[in-house]
Amino acid sequence: MDKTLFPSFYGADLGVTVMGEGWPLVLVHGLFSSAEMNWIKFGHAAKLAEAGFKCIMPDLRAHGASAKSHDALAYPHGVLTKDLAALIEYFQLEDYDLAGFSLGARTSAKAVIEGLEPRRLALCGMGLQGLSGWKNRSAFFIDAIDRFDEIKRGDPAFMAKSFMKTMGIDREAARLLLGAVDDVATEDLAKITMPTALICGDKDQDNGSAKELAAALPDGRYMEIPGTHMSSVAEPAFSDALVGFFSQ
Repeated sequence: MDKTLFPSFYGADLGVTVMGEGWPLVLVHGLFSSAEMNWIKFGHAAKLAEAGFKCIMPDLRAHGASAKSHDALAYPHGVLTKDLAALIEYFQLEDYDLAGFSLGARTSAKAVIEGLEPRRLALCGMGLQGLSGWKNRSAFFIDAIDRFDEIKRGDPAFMAKSFMKTMGIDREAARLLLGAVDDVATEDLAKITMPTALICGDKDQDNGSAKELAAALPDGRYMEIPGTHMSSVAEPAFSDALVGFFSQ
């Protein structure tokens, strides 16, 4: 396993972890998480590496080992898709697969709409409303950041607060990043033409309906695994679904 930094836009150095050899598979983690938490801790990257994939796992800016600037100029609209394009260019990838979880799924979908061309795509923990209505979801997390010190157990934002605390999130940087993420227009989903897996927990409705998103895509395939939005990423079935889909 190799960890390094690569230069992206607006002076940001971003962390990336690489595991395995073979067909390149870019894995993009979710909000307040990291490559380590989403892909490595529960063995998903190791299982994919064993199946013949080279897992390339960036940390989103304001997360993990990546830059956490407090300068608003480092977070223009669309910066996450620019960062993903910079990663593809840095590794000189022409033939590759792409998967993202939650915010990583939204970033991956938007990047494909803007021109990235992976062979296959997996949008995990994501539904139709999580793409087209992202601003509502984003507002929930901005509120959790703003009320961080007053949130108590029983508050709808308590789990988000707890996860931010566990991950040691730089809340000022994360808030700036959230303001840089836009909705995905439903009509633009027609541009996602490659085979696309919608891998989602059977109790996960955090980003709306994954089944509806699968139906809205030209070649969407819904793949159900056990769990909620938080617990599904710890399930062995998650990496089993990824291996099965990307091995086709």
